[in-house]
Amino acid sequence: MRVVVAEDLFLLRDGLVRMLEAYDFEIAAAVESGPELTRALAELKPDVAVVDVRLPPSFSDEGLQCALAARRDRPGLPVLVLSQHVEQLYARELLADGSGGIGYLLKDRVFDADQFIDAVRRVAEGGTAMDPQVISQLLTRRSQDRPMGHLTPREREVMELMAQGRSNAAIAAQLVVTERAVAKHTSNIFGKLGLPQSDDDNRRVLAVLAYLDRGRAETNGR
Repeated sequence: MRVVVAEDLFLLRDGLVRMLEAYDFEIAAAVESGPELTRALAELKPDVAVVDVRLPPSFSDEGLQCALAARRDRPGLPVLVLSQHVEQLYARELLADGSGGIGYLLKDRVFDADQFIDAVRRVAEGGTAMDPQVISQLLTRRSQDRPMGHLTPREREVMELMAQGRSNAAIAAQLVVTERAVAKHTSNIFGKLGLPQSDDDNRRVLAVLAYLDRGRAETNGR
């Protein structure tokens, strides 16, 4: 699996490269700026990109904007974004095209190599890998709004795990319940949110997150 890594800090970039190589990923390129990232994504066509949000020359959202532009040129290009802080706008932009293959992890919370590599693989395969803190903030923002306020505490737990890209089996193991119970909670969640059910984990996660973010946008636009 070929990876493009974009990170301006040498030590972190080198660490990411070494970690990925240790798990048999091929590093197609390791770059430190937005223009380099744009060229690498266009010319090398990697299986997945691991991208820091803030890259030179702007040090604002250069990395994200390069990744979004690349996804417009190549719909579905898997991108795992690394960020120092929770920025809900970034999650919305990543989810906007609904094509999957996206991830958003906070740098300070990536402590486990196996979990990070699992996130890279999940995104590369077209799934999602969203940091629990990002999901928690999205949910908290909508917690007083209908129909979000109608979800039970257990349903909120299930939806947070769904949004991380977890399967029903993984959710059941995490919450120490049966898969049947998780399926029931999932059905209730979609019913309360007015969203169609789907056996496709990626689509159901995107649907939930897109719904939450649309609601946030509507609230901000009032």
